[in-house]
Amino acid sequence: MTFVPAADRRRGRIRVPVALSMLGRGAVALGAAVAIALAGATPARADTVRDLEYWLTDYGFTTAWNTTKGEGVTVAVIDTGVNGDVAELRGVVTGGTDVSGIGTPDGQTPVGDDPSHGTMVASLIAGRGTGEGSGVIGVAPEADIITASVAFGQDTGAVQSNDDQIAEAVRWAVDSGADVINMSLTRNTPDWPESWDEAFTYAFDNDVVIVAAAGNRGSGTTQVGAPATIPGVLTVAGVDREKNASFDASSQGITIAVAAPSEALVGVLPDGSHVQWDGTSGAAPIVTGLVALVRSEFPELDAANVIERLIRTADPHGHEVPSPLYGWGLIDPVTALTADVPKVEQNPLGSLADWITLHRRANVPPPTDGGQSQEIVPIADPPLPRADSAQTLLPTAWTLAYITVPLSLVAGFGTLAALLGIGATRHTRRTVRTREQ
Repeated sequence: MTFVPAADRRRGRIRVPVALSMLGRGAVALGAAVAIALAGATPARADTVRDLEYWLTDYGFTTAWNTTKGEGVTVAVIDTGVNGDVAELRGVVTGGTDVSGIGTPDGQTPVGDDPSHGTMVASLIAGRGTGEGSGVIGVAPEADIITASVAFGQDTGAVQSNDDQIAEAVRWAVDSGADVINMSLTRNTPDWPESWDEAFTYAFDNDVVIVAAAGNRGSGTTQVGAPATIPGVLTVAGVDREKNASFDASSQGITIAVAAPSEALVGVLPDGSHVQWDGTSGAAPIVTGLVALVRSEFPELDAANVIERLIRTADPHGHEVPSPLYGWGLIDPVTALTADVPKVEQNPLGSLADWITLHRRANVPPPTDGGQSQEIVPIADPPLPRADSAQTLLPTAWTLAYITVPLSLVAGFGTLAALLGIGATRHTRRTVRTREQ
């Protein structure tokens, strides 16, 4: 099984142009990316990086910050590890773990074929910047990050596969207090291993929102793959600067919930430099950050209503929705934080528990009602007709009703008519003889 971080294409470092490549091999994929050096390749002004974060103003995040910046919310990043020592992330990473077997216990040592991926993702969620108006600032700059490092595409020699590493990471994130989990990765297949059933159900049962990237056509993901296909997961598609569906830096599928920017994004690398990149690996953390803002502003809302608020306030942008390209539309942070959205009882993106019951029937446990469930007893079929010769000699209900009785009645009436006829004939003869005498 090929896993890829949701396929990204890097344009190039801003400070030090270097050719890079995103993970495009191995168990789970993060993304196949190619770096393209920025024009000039000169050191950036103090505010150049911040100026490149067009989504902060174009989508209204700077206005949304007047309401909340995500304080009190914990975001889990299941990725290649997050280096919390870079300037934008100092003090942001409050916990971590390594499920790969080759990282450090705090999950802050990047691992896998593309070790920089997780740090880039985290900076888009909760980066603090490097000063007033400089450096990468995330869409939820007061949220906390916890990190689980997974060695995507790398042979770790560990017993656990990438599938099992991810299942363990999800459970760890829930137990560590995550309010939302970001998964900028794709399995490139619509199905997922059964180990994910339990892990994702555990997250949903504990009121955690899971955000997943839809994947990118440019990396071979033409249709969304797991975890973006799992019922209940908030799947994110990508759009370009003009808010049209990105051809290379997104994919399509009926499980897409919302769309967010996925082109010309800016992220922080583990060495502290910056890079522009394309892909839903970047669109997903922008939406994850918005989830953090909503959970901060509405702490009483459960996961289902957080998701409902995001999709019902999304901007269709002139498109018929829901659609396999935009879901319910482009994210609208200001409206998501201010609109009056009716409450729902269930996750509008479906139920994993119902899916498991329907598609994995063989593994459905027996009733847990103390043995009081009613036993279903099938009604016995009627006996087949006898095939021996005796059957032809004995009358049956059918022959009695439709043959024997009718024939008896006909014969009886015939006999009576014959007797009446004979009697009438004899009476007539007697009458004739009397007259002759």
